Amino acid sequence: MKKVLIINGPNMNMLGKRPKEHYGTLTLEELNERIREENHGFFELDFFQSNCEGALITKLQECIHYYGILINPASYTHSSIGIRDALDMCTGIKLEIHLSKVDEREDFRKVNYIRDVCDKTFSGKKEESYLEALRFLKKL
Repeated sequence: MKKVLIINGPNMNMLGKRPKEHYGTLTLEELNERIREENHGFFELDFFQSNCEGALITKLQECIHYYGILINPASYTHSSIGIRDALDMCTGIKLEIHLSKVDEREDFRKVNYIRDVCDKTFSGKKEESYLEALRFLKKL
């Protein structure tokens, strides 16, 4: 069975408490459950969340040969060359995900260190962004 990593960055553990207009109403565990339901056992899924840049980089390094990586680097999208470089080493399909319309938000969010090493971006549809990314991966 092909392995897929769903990796979430800082503050994603606070879903359900964050501004609902950007992040929706689901908690991270509820979001993960929706992903599991959408998967229907198609892939072996691993979930990982950390608020620490180094932990995210280490996890990516451990999973460089996964079939796919769905990553929401959260605020590290705009600041982490280390996460970008770790993603660049990954050999599988890399999908960037954001709950909000990150490209239409504050100016500091216009910088994106992640996008150029990812195969496709899904954003602006809250939890549906994750589900669309998983459906895309299943079609490949």
